[in-house]
Amino acid sequence: MRLDHVSYVTSHDQLADTVQRLGSRLGSTFVDGGVHPRFGTRNFTLPLQNGHYLEVVCPLDHPAADSSPFGKAVSKRAAEGGGWLTWVLASDDISPIESRLGRSAVEGHRTKPDGNDLSWKQIGILELLADKQLPFFIQWLTLSHPSTDGKAISKIVKVEIAGDEKTISEWIGSDLEKAIGSDIEVEWVDASNNDGDLGIVAVHLATPTGIVRVD
Repeated sequence: MRLDHVSYVTSHDQLADTVQRLGSRLGSTFVDGGVHPRFGTRNFTLPLQNGHYLEVVCPLDHPAADSSPFGKAVSKRAAEGGGWLTWVLASDDISPIESRLGRSAVEGHRTKPDGNDLSWKQIGILELLADKQLPFFIQWLTLSHPSTDGKAISKIVKVEIAGDEKTISEWIGSDLEKAIGSDIEVEWVDASNNDGDLGIVAVHLATPTGIVRVD
């Protein structure tokens, strides 16, 4: 299991501005990731070093945004004003997690504007809806990965999380440092210092011009 990407939510109206603002701060260009038809969302992605990427995702005016768990999670975060949704852990075989949770992963896909189709399986969104400190899990079914869409010049060096390390470690079934990467510092923040919210507070990225904190 390894860190795959971090997910940031914005409204559909603010999508272009958010992508431009974050891209400018990080000195990088986002790639149009296309629409997730099963979830009622769309995203832009920014490749990062070490096989990671940053996703900016928004809900669409689509029934799936209100009916699918991922659509609900994105819509809820957008209604709260946007910001970090979660971080996502990748596995080469998601079946042990399916067995542990007692249900099958949901398949997703999106076709990028260049015609390249990406497909994957994901699970854990229901738990994320109930507890915002928890990541969810993904298994890629296609070889293409958003971390290779362009030149990756920035990397994640630190994540601030409002939550409980023991709870998260038990949820992922692994030591958190092993899953998220020993080269990424995790700083635990009390939820009272984050407006009472659990989950990612900020992500620090090393760029060619210095460290950028995205909150």
